[in-house]
Amino acid sequence: MALKRKKNKNTDNHPSKQKPKRHLKKILLILFLVILPLICLSGVVFYLSKNLPTSDKLENTTPNLPSKVYSADGVLLKEFFTEKRIYKPLSEIPDLVKNSVIATEDHRFYKHWGIVPSRLLKVTINFLTTGSKQQGASTLTQQLSRTLFLNREKTITRKIKEILTAIQLERKYTKSEILEMYINHMSFGYGTYGIEAAAQQYFKKTVNDLTIAECAVLTGVLQRPANLNPAKLDSSEERRNYVLDRRNLVLRRMLARHFITDDEYKKAINSEIVFSQAEDNPLVDIAPYFTEEIRRDLIKRYDMGIYTDGMSIRTTLDTRVQACAEKAVAEHLPLMQNVVNSNMRKKKNFIKLVPPSLLEKKSIQQIMANSAYVDSLIEAKCPVQVAFVAMDPRNGNILAMVGGRDFKESEFNRVTQAVRQPGSVFKPFVYTAAVDNGYMPFYEKLNQPIVVQMVDGTRWTPHNYDGSLGGKTTMREALRKSLNLVTARIVQEDVPPEQVIKYARNLGITTPLEAVDAIALGAIGVKPIEIISAFGAFANKGVLVESHSLLRVEDKYGNVLEQVHPQSKGVLREETAYIMTNLLQTVATSGTGAASRSRFEFYRPAGGKTGTTNDFTDAWYISFTPQIVAGVWIGLDDPSLSLGERQSGARAALPITAPFMKAAHDTLDLPVLDFERPLGVVEIEICRETKLLANDNCPSVLKEICDIRFLPQKHCDIHTGEKGNRPVSSQKRLSY
Repeated sequence: MALKRKKNKNTDNHPSKQKPKRHLKKILLILFLVILPLICLSGVVFYLSKNLPTSDKLENTTPNLPSKVYSADGVLLKEFFTEKRIYKPLSEIPDLVKNSVIATEDHRFYKHWGIVPSRLLKVTINFLTTGSKQQGASTLTQQLSRTLFLNREKTITRKIKEILTAIQLERKYTKSEILEMYINHMSFGYGTYGIEAAAQQYFKKTVNDLTIAECAVLTGVLQRPANLNPAKLDSSEERRNYVLDRRNLVLRRMLARHFITDDEYKKAINSEIVFSQAEDNPLVDIAPYFTEEIRRDLIKRYDMGIYTDGMSIRTTLDTRVQACAEKAVAEHLPLMQNVVNSNMRKKKNFIKLVPPSLLEKKSIQQIMANSAYVDSLIEAKCPVQVAFVAMDPRNGNILAMVGGRDFKESEFNRVTQAVRQPGSVFKPFVYTAAVDNGYMPFYEKLNQPIVVQMVDGTRWTPHNYDGSLGGKTTMREALRKSLNLVTARIVQEDVPPEQVIKYARNLGITTPLEAVDAIALGAIGVKPIEIISAFGAFANKGVLVESHSLLRVEDKYGNVLEQVHPQSKGVLREETAYIMTNLLQTVATSGTGAASRSRFEFYRPAGGKTGTTNDFTDAWYISFTPQIVAGVWIGLDDPSLSLGERQSGARAALPITAPFMKAAHDTLDLPVLDFERPLGVVEIEICRETKLLANDNCPSVLKEICDIRFLPQKHCDIHTGEKGNRPVSSQKRLSY
């Protein structure tokens, strides 16, 4: 039994009996060390894959494209963008560019399926042994997936997402499509995306004109595009060396892959890097006040789409007309600034600028003794501002706009946003109401003192600008000289304020207007664009066309998203519009606007009106022909400050509008057109004394125009001759 027990014991410990147990342990160890991690990794991958881009998102890889604003004459005015990019199809990209990218970023591009396992393994081992997160394992497809759908954080989870997304991209797109997306999506620094935009930004060339060296520069900075900033390269040796080293690396790799020859390599590597000068390559920004109005308008309807959707925005502005406007403003504004500076150096004016706290510490004489402080305070608080706009009265197209002295200093557009007192440029509304209600140009009112009610309820005794007084004065003469007393009397006695407001509203004035006598003298604020546009109705036979700046908006495929059809409406009888035009022609030829002819040689048939407010705070001049209506406001943003003594509309504003009108008509080569007199307006001869139809015996005859509805019904009954009244043929005294 003992032997038997011994035998059994020996049998139980036999090596052949222990072998299965060892195999089992190995299997369990393998499961623990290999299978289990794979299961865990699969779980992680499954979890992360739920947050990967959807199939729809993968298919929508359209890059952000800038929207471009064009003038009516086809000039690029402005680009709205978050990423400055010009999309270039792969078929239009030179092989030089494609080869440089592939040689540098991913020479196995056409052989892998989104990732290169050997590269991943190498970087992973490096990370496990050293802890380094250095880049280098990403294929071109991985870089694209990171750019399109992920971020640049250096984490394991992001890397796994990048790999999975790259595999999805490879399944969804061809290699050519992936390469095209890469070249157009990647950043090249300085707010520039895509190789075409980069070529234009840095070298002022299209991508097809790049040299090998220039192409290598752009390809080389894809890893660190922030270093490619020409403005900083001159001041940073580190940046310069980086750009140079990366360029040379690209060239070496292109040579190694036989994409360039030895001679091409030697020539390129020895060449200098020459960027286009910053001043030679600015962001396009023509008529900034105008394009900002466009942006504000479109963002209401398209939101951020105007920055990303690559729209083509066609506008009404004509760059030739805009150039005339900017030249006229640039030539006159410095002269006005000198006038204002001189005026503000007077103690009575300068004290308005000084902070009260400083006046508590020092006398005004002590403060003004510091000339540097005086100059700096005037410069800060007294910049002369301007609001200029020109339109085509026939269709409402805005042709030019200047909303201030400098858009960089102030984006406030005084053409569309400011509300200023119009002064005498408001008077045509008064005379329009009078004419339309039967008071013809030869109608007379006393040019004598009068008391008017102000908006605040106070009473005011106005005076004429020239201080004159007189007897009975015709409406033509009153408007020609811009007589305040006659105009105020018309409102008090003939066309009440409520009626004037009605006509102002019909002519497009939307700002609040108080029904007080002072409305006759333009004491209530208006927007420059509205009052200037209103004069277009006189030029356009009584039809007011809504001013507008857009023509149409197209998407990136050329489909029309919207097309503007400006609203137009008849607001005046054609006869009234013509009579008002004729009266305003008198202003421009021999009245307060006569300098437009005598000084600035603008001889075309044109109407015009000056405007000046109390204390010379605001100065205006509006002019119009059948083809263009233009006007300007000059003043300081602070309405409590004056332009200076005697700085009327004729002095401060007309020298901008008049030369502009001449230059604009000449530049566009517009034909000389006169205003067409409608059949309902006739020329008549009336007795100067009685204002009745003239007889042959009337010693002084006035030739005038008249709406046939309101012809005088009698002939002069004073100058009848020795034999009494003699009938005079109306045909002799009327001209149709």
